[in-house]
Amino acid sequence: MLFSWIAAVAQHFTAEMRPMALLLNVVAASYATWRLNQNAAIDRKTLLLVTLPSLVAAFVGGLLVLGGKVYFALTGLLLVTAAVLMIVRREVDSIEAQSVKAFPAALAGAASGLLSGLTGVGGGVFLTTLIIALGWASPKRAAALSPPFILCNSAVGLVGVLIAGQKLTSDASLYL
Repeated sequence: MLFSWIAAVAQHFTAEMRPMALLLNVVAASYATWRLNQNAAIDRKTLLLVTLPSLVAAFVGGLLVLGGKVYFALTGLLLVTAAVLMIVRREVDSIEAQSVKAFPAALAGAASGLLSGLTGVGGGVFLTTLIIALGWASPKRAAALSPPFILCNSAVGLVGVLIAGQKLTSDASLYL
């Protein structure tokens, strides 16, 4: 009985949760990106390598609407996986941006973008974890890539979500 109730509530909120999460990502990541840009902390070459392929994937992910149970299970599984990867991450002090190859970076970006649009999680948690786990950047450099990546993917994912028919909650201005 409790599981049925949770599933019904999850189904109801899923339609509003993903677009709202993406909108809040856009707001928060905009500020963080602005601050990082002011401090010239963003590795633009690596950002382009991972972000450009992720945009189409984030849009496609936004167009796909998952049922409540599947949405929560997938989102939970992905976040737990990212947490485990962060626990067992490699220590990297400094790696030059040239060591990041275009094709693997495009795959990492596209996968992160798809997951971003699909779940409403900005994608930075996936990308940052991958970049550190693959030894492409130090945690500090990877963290500086995350906000602009989240900003781009969340904005494009939100467009896909809205086209797919999901709507922002009527309390969106309150959350913002």
